[in-house]
Amino acid sequence: MSEAARRLDGDLCDLADIADPGAKGFVVRDADDLPMKVFVVRRGQVVRGYVNRCPHNRIPLDFMPDDFLNMGKTHIQCATHGAIFLMEDGLCVEGPCRGRRLDAFPVTLVNGRVLTDSP
Repeated sequence: MSEAARRLDGDLCDLADIADPGAKGFVVRDADDLPMKVFVVRRGQVVRGYVNRCPHNRIPLDFMPDDFLNMGKTHIQCATHGAIFLMEDGLCVEGPCRGRRLDAFPVTLVNGRVLTDSP
């Protein structure tokens, strides 16, 4: 199973579990203990987390598990309508939600582990 249920303040995976460049999806629990789909993108030793929801129509970005990037693995791409987002900050640079951003999900890298980074 590619999605792992974790607490909001938990340990998500080893950095090595995410391709470079690549992405991996998770289901975490939010502050109200409700499930929330998120994903982590990786480029080298840098990881960024986002809520798995397109700002255009609020549906998940991926059709297939862990398939969040375009073919060149340079950008995040919505599988529904092809919107293109920067991996660094989630800004949409092409598509119907141009100028909007993905909702960030705080993550950090500690000793080779990807952790949620919430208060």
